[in-house]
Amino acid sequence: MDIRQLQYLVALAREQHFTRAAEACGVTQPTLSGRIRQLEHELGVPIVLRGQRYIGLTTEGQHILKWAQRILEDCDSLRDDLSALSGAPEGRMVLGVIPSALAAVPPLTELLRQRFPKLTFSVRSQSSKEIERQLSEFAIDAGITYLDSEPIDISASQPLYRERYRLVVRPDHPLAARETVAWSEAAAHPMCALTPDMQNRRIIDRAFAKADCHPHPEIESNSMVNLCAYVQTAGLVSVLPEALTRVVGEGAGLRAIPLVDPVVEHMIGIVALDREPMSPLVEALLSVARGYPGEPAF
Repeated sequence: MDIRQLQYLVALAREQHFTRAAEACGVTQPTLSGRIRQLEHELGVPIVLRGQRYIGLTTEGQHILKWAQRILEDCDSLRDDLSALSGAPEGRMVLGVIPSALAAVPPLTELLRQRFPKLTFSVRSQSSKEIERQLSEFAIDAGITYLDSEPIDISASQPLYRERYRLVVRPDHPLAARETVAWSEAAAHPMCALTPDMQNRRIIDRAFAKADCHPHPEIESNSMVNLCAYVQTAGLVSVLPEALTRVVGEGAGLRAIPLVDPVVEHMIGIVALDREPMSPLVEALLSVARGYPGEPAF
């Protein structure tokens, strides 16, 4: 058994297609299939359910996949550790970030890049559930998500800032001149909102319920940029995180008004697998997060 066999297996599970997995690994499809068959012979168990196309992994294959993901992550951490000993670590850190926190990521990654100029980042917009799953599969190095609403329980964490909420309206909307708007008032206007699978939407629904109102959005989307476009073009209202409205809302000429009665806040922070030893780059990320100003700075 060698590292490449494990890499091929992880790629196959991710791509769910032999040819795509081979392309992702830079080998031919027969090479990838042959090395996985070799792994099956060496371990003495079937790993892949085979038909005319990829069907899935056997029960044994699912267990082997988890070990393969862990072993490959340990190999990456070893490289990171050796790189850190040089004083100038390099590599690519993959972050999963809930959409509402995307605007807060650049200041954080720049703090880390000031320490390690050769470090690069891949930032993925993901739901909190996707972040939890991809952490457990070692597909991302760390996540930025909610710490106190449906928290992830498999991780080390570091708070970043408190998320608050604003009503986003067009400048000609009847509420545009207001300094604050109650949740119950916002509910009375035609609205667009995130899709129910997003944790941010569930937080907003709970806030409306606490104000004893239950609006029914006319438009639902999993894109906050798309919601701003509907506000701008259709005159709808939308509830968005304060940090994002500073970038998207004001940049689009929209008004973002604080929501009150109740004032709703939730802690956003970094999550990572709590494992020993921890990747030195993840440790560095948690370290710079402790120096984060507490509010997103743009």
